Amino acid sequence: MSTQRTIRVVAAVLERDGAYLITQRRTTAVLPLMWEFPGGRVEAGETDQQALKRELLHRLGVEIDVGKLISFVSHPYENYVVDLFLYECTLVGPESGLEPRAVNAFKWVASGDFDQYPFTPADEASMNKLLGVG
Repeated sequence: MSTQRTIRVVAAVLERDGAYLITQRRTTAVLPLMWEFPGGRVEAGETDQQALKRELLHRLGVEIDVGKLISFVSHPYENYVVDLFLYECTLVGPESGLEPRAVNAFKWVASGDFDQYPFTPADEASMNKLLGVG
């Protein structure tokens, strides 16, 4: 029995006026067009904070400050396990810099409306943990 590889992923929880920033995966991505909190894989030699800053700049063109760790879930997929770490973050500078550079789309969504968006399984597990559901 081989052990599945584990991928460390970080994501930013960015809140504005009761809404949270979510992004839609590209059509060419694994789990295409599903929604998730913005972030990505932690590369070798990177801290979670460095990875989050790099990913948000790459995917959305914005800089962030990374705050405290607020949630962790480990979710098994068919060929690997994702360890997802959610961090409370804040945007640095004007929000007007937000643009979908390496995502299909982004939206600010109230937590009560999350059920209208198909989230990746790991992100859904994180949301349920954050909101105390499930």
